[in-house]
Amino acid sequence: MFSKSKYLLLLFPILAFLGFQLLDKKPPASAEWPEITQTAKPWTRWWWMGNAVDEKNLSKLLETYNEAGLGGVEIAPIYGAKGYEDRYLEFLSEEWLSMLDLTVNKAQSLGMGVDMTQGTGWPYGGPQVSVENAATRMVIQDYEKADGQAFSTPIKFQKRRENQYDAKLIAVMAYDKDLNAKDITSSVTADGQLDWNEAGSWQIKAIFLDKTGQMVKRAAPGGVGFTLDHFSKSAVDSYNSYFEKAFAGKDYGIRSFYNDSFEVYGADFTASFFEEFEKQRGYDLKEFLPFLESEEKTEKVRRVKSDYRETINDLLLTNFTKNWTSWAHSQSKLTKNQAHGSPGNLLDLYAAVDIPECETFGSSYFPIPGLRRDSADIRNVDPDPIMLKFASSAAHLTGKNLVSSETFTWLGEHFKSSFSQMKPEVEQAFLAGVNHIFYHGVTYSPEDIPYPGWLFYASLNLTQQNSLWPHFKGFNEYIARSQAILQAGKADNELLVYWPVYDVWAEPKGKMEMITVHAVDEWLHPTEFYKQSKSLMEAGYSLDFISDDMIGKSSVKDELIHTSPTNSAKVLLIPETEFMPIETLRDILKLAVDGAKVIFQSKPKSIPGYHSDQESRQAEFDALWASLVFQGGKVNMGKGQVILNQDSRNALEDLGIYREKLVDSGLDFIRRKVADGTYYFLVNHSANTISQTISLNTKAGTVMAMDPLTGKTGEIPTSSASEGTSVSIYLKSGESIFLKTFDEKVQLNIPAWPDYSKAFYTTVISKNWELTFTQGQPKVPASQKMETVKPWTDNNSPEADDFSGQASYTSEFDIKKTEGKQYLMTIDKVYESAKIWINGEYAGNIWSIPYQLDITEELQNGKNTIKIEVANLMANSIRYLDRNGIEWRNYHEINFVNIDYKPFDASNWKTMPSGLGGKIEIAEF
Repeated sequence: MFSKSKYLLLLFPILAFLGFQLLDKKPPASAEWPEITQTAKPWTRWWWMGNAVDEKNLSKLLETYNEAGLGGVEIAPIYGAKGYEDRYLEFLSEEWLSMLDLTVNKAQSLGMGVDMTQGTGWPYGGPQVSVENAATRMVIQDYEKADGQAFSTPIKFQKRRENQYDAKLIAVMAYDKDLNAKDITSSVTADGQLDWNEAGSWQIKAIFLDKTGQMVKRAAPGGVGFTLDHFSKSAVDSYNSYFEKAFAGKDYGIRSFYNDSFEVYGADFTASFFEEFEKQRGYDLKEFLPFLESEEKTEKVRRVKSDYRETINDLLLTNFTKNWTSWAHSQSKLTKNQAHGSPGNLLDLYAAVDIPECETFGSSYFPIPGLRRDSADIRNVDPDPIMLKFASSAAHLTGKNLVSSETFTWLGEHFKSSFSQMKPEVEQAFLAGVNHIFYHGVTYSPEDIPYPGWLFYASLNLTQQNSLWPHFKGFNEYIARSQAILQAGKADNELLVYWPVYDVWAEPKGKMEMITVHAVDEWLHPTEFYKQSKSLMEAGYSLDFISDDMIGKSSVKDELIHTSPTNSAKVLLIPETEFMPIETLRDILKLAVDGAKVIFQSKPKSIPGYHSDQESRQAEFDALWASLVFQGGKVNMGKGQVILNQDSRNALEDLGIYREKLVDSGLDFIRRKVADGTYYFLVNHSANTISQTISLNTKAGTVMAMDPLTGKTGEIPTSSASEGTSVSIYLKSGESIFLKTFDEKVQLNIPAWPDYSKAFYTTVISKNWELTFTQGQPKVPASQKMETVKPWTDNNSPEADDFSGQASYTSEFDIKKTEGKQYLMTIDKVYESAKIWINGEYAGNIWSIPYQLDITEELQNGKNTIKIEVANLMANSIRYLDRNGIEWRNYHEINFVNIDYKPFDASNWKTMPSGLGGKIEIAEF
């Protein structure tokens, strides 16, 4: 079964390898953009509410998504809308599977891809998950036995709720005043009586295997059930087998199975945990439960907790992540996984799947003038690019090309997010190594559902009923052009920074260490790892993070550290680290002997975990370190070198590893290496225009500028610099650009890149406009005449104030056009997206700060006509619905909530500005 797909899956790594091998073969120089592939286009999560899908709407919606520029969908079945229960389909029923088949076939006919969550809602679970295979927790009940007194309290599980399943007694342990342990399980009778009366006062701990009771969140029909025990191989195997049987030998043609962030609350145990712990850590954890439960900052507490957390990590990595991926491959499918939130080593968990996926949650602050960021719409934690880099690092180091992102989750309050707000957020993800955007997201909404259609409670609501939808293609084309480059070649990062996960695992607080997006202030931001990584990135270095396991799998060739056949780096940096396994230190020193350059900020202080022979192990570690006889902070080892220097930047400069000084201008960047040169993605997220000559560390014969907003290209003059190439850059706040540096001087046959830094003269065309409303909700207002262009919400028209949709501003103007000059139109304010026609010719789409467009080709000397179609936000029409008591949200489960997870109500919202504002100018350059 699946013979064709299996062949393609086996062929995929070979093709990927050959693709990377082509980096060594230089094709003819080209000024063309890389091909806009299916994966270069943005994809979206696609919520199937109540699985209430049908052939007609599936087909029509996929056509609509394709026309808007989406490359694929990720099916995510969830709860449904009330009143439409007769349309619901049971998950994995014959009817549901036929709709899946139709979806995949239709998508393939359109050149689109399909992924699917392996379940409904989240996390993994459902009716097929038995109580035995459900998420499990360790419950410890405490008792006291006084000296000389018989123990009379029965040892029975204390239920939290009446309908709770009985927990299984695993063991009963007794601890004396010095916390020496005795296993007294055999002394407990079948009815819970303890027949044991040893002299002395004892703490007694009864250990139960309990079920968390967590059900699948936001489950779809046919998906209600317990959450899976991710730490149990038999449970995971059973779960996968259920899907294998449901598919009944048919290949439905989906690309990959998807797993959301780890939100299995309270699951900290599995039936085989104590046996696995003793096998891997070498001692019986039951004897150390007082230390596992304690939050004292003692060495023993920290070491026992570290061992516990490492074991949880090993079980999750082996029994779920690797096991799941292996099964998916047997089904000719890839895996796409969000490791964050897991109680494990994020780097290794991300690395164990085919497509690591991170997540942008909330909105970031950017000092871009005019960029709206309402404080009432902001979540508690800003997205952190370093958090995103765990996924991209894992992909880069293991030779995987795609790094996906669940993007724009709770970017702002519903119906208030604009393309201009999305652009810097997605650019920040690009800068962190993301190159495969998934929107969060689009809800399946049938054609007969009244405005605003079916909507998911936590999404950006980019549906076909959104007033911005007719302008969505322009935003998608920007993403697609950018990702076509960011998926080309390979990452070009010179540094590997060691992530000391054992320092995180040694935190004395709590039992589980859930490494989440929302708790970065606790486990990430205070660490020297974070401070060093952030400082180096801000200084202009490119880096990836590396784990202990990845270090052990690396090798050295030609003084470069190779983490896979397609990835290498110049230096391994070990930030200040408290705990490091002796095996990791050995692996690091072996890399140095083989020719690697390694920088330690300081000596790692200790080996992690608890060991009966702790002193001898530590002595071995110290002796290995002591074998490094540093002179002037350096020691040569074999072909390589180990450096001990608190100032890592200074050490890098001594090694001749130079930063990209272009960051001194205020620019952010990321590089990709291709066969004939290097791509630079340059972004100006500063508050100021950047107009200066910058230095690139790449030696280039020719440099081409590429505008991802428009697809235009042009050649930029260059000059040689001591460490690379100098080019002049002019980017206003909010702008971004790609530079393609060619290793050799080539003939591109393209125009010179326009210099927009100094205008010869400017024509203002803000007077005598007519505004015509075309389509939208709740009704189309009457036309407006304007002496001076202004928002349609500034004209004392209640109907216009309530309107969400599209309206066109039209006018005429005279201009003197000179051959050989460039003409740039700038609009002060666009609320929120504008399509421009000059003399009936489509000139382009303006939706991001700065609101500008080159109209040279469409402009003519003398009289010109102009039409600007503006699409605004949904906010004003939603406010109208709520003010007039028109019910539009009526869903099962959570229904529809605001950004603070409270009942949504837009009736008190102020009018959101809509249309155009300020001056419209055309400048000659």
